[in-house]
Amino acid sequence: MFEVSVTDSFSSAHFLPDYQGKCERLHGHNYKVVLAVRGKELDPKGLLVDFSILKDALKNILDKLDHHLLNELPWFKNLAPSAENIAYVIYNETSAILPDIKIFSIEVRETEKNRAIYYGQGT
Repeated sequence: MFEVSVTDSFSSAHFLPDYQGKCERLHGHNYKVVLAVRGKELDPKGLLVDFSILKDALKNILDKLDHHLLNELPWFKNLAPSAENIAYVIYNETSAILPDIKIFSIEVRETEKNRAIYYGQGT
């Protein structure tokens, strides 16, 4: 089994509605996001997936999150912008951009110590 991943980042603010604690207040993070793909076979060039394809797709989504209040974006109208839900949204959006590539996981890091990972269905 092979795994390739790309990492990018974005900065944004959010708050967690219906949460009791400091995260219920407006605050921000410099998020790091890791997109991972797994597979058993390489293409004739010896690649599982071209890194540039993954980088471009991830950047396309992160640019839509960067320097925004996440709570105001359509994705989070009825979804709390937790790290878990951010990973879920990024997974779904990158999967839509890359329908021929099975995304294995999306990892979202709020800090060096806190991360959430969404694994695609069927992984």
